[in-house]
Amino acid sequence: MKDKTLLIMAAGMGSRFGGLKQIEPFGPSGEFIIDYSIYDAKKAGFTKVVFVIKEEIYETFKTTIGKRIEPYIKTEYVFQNNNLVPDEYQKKLEKRKKPLGTAHAILCAKDKIKEPFAVVNADDFYGYDAYEKASKYLDNIPKDHYAMVGYKVTNTLSPNGSAKRGVCKLENNKLQQVTECSVERINEKIMAQPEGENKQIEISEETIVSMNLLLFTPDVFDILMDKFKEFLKENQEDLSTVEYQIPSILDYCIKSGKKEIDVITTKATWYGITYKEDTQNVKDAISKLVKTKKYPSNLWENN
Repeated sequence: MKDKTLLIMAAGMGSRFGGLKQIEPFGPSGEFIIDYSIYDAKKAGFTKVVFVIKEEIYETFKTTIGKRIEPYIKTEYVFQNNNLVPDEYQKKLEKRKKPLGTAHAILCAKDKIKEPFAVVNADDFYGYDAYEKASKYLDNIPKDHYAMVGYKVTNTLSPNGSAKRGVCKLENNKLQQVTECSVERINEKIMAQPEGENKQIEISEETIVSMNLLLFTPDVFDILMDKFKEFLKENQEDLSTVEYQIPSILDYCIKSGKKEIDVITTKATWYGITYKEDTQNVKDAISKLVKTKKYPSNLWENN
């Protein structure tokens, strides 16, 4: 088994939750969703965790989440800041409040990761099967390939309304295209409305969607840096609002023929908080997993 890193994008946590101290625990011993991601990844064979966070939440992050996991897995922190932005664009970013996007978040970790790695969102629950499949793939990732762990759309829906999902077009288990859609179940049918369009289309429960569980080798950092320079130049008049996002990188890899994007499907159910009402649903799901012995009642005790 080879070294593998789990890169967790957590720079948005402070703003979405009003500071980490306000994050509601989801597990019976005060665990956050992020604890379950790390527990599953470690069990599946990942050997290191890298958190991408805002510098201003470092101390709080390290004394809450960090102190729980550091005894069990190698842990590093990087800040999502503008240090990689050339001087000529720095002034245009002075009024910006949000991070520069998911592709930029990954790029910020370039000096910490020298091995194959997986990327996840900090506040999404992905399930052990997804991490196990990701780990096995990364052990033997083919040259010039990246990958995505894809979920059946029926295993990702909120019962409380529509949610954005990346609906995937596949060919021979290779990603061809991802379309951002607003997806919800209406009268026992799953309806998807592509971003920027007014019409809904019915999709099957087996349709594969991306939930940002992505698998890379370190050469992706060269691609990210090259495209970042292009992004800054092309969007220099809108740098206070635009975002450098990972779907644009996947699209570039596919269209340029630089990389093939394999799609690995998981039977896991994804859980996340799209609506306030989803919080109790996620707590109930985790409680059930604990009761059925999928997780211990205290994740890090005697781990």
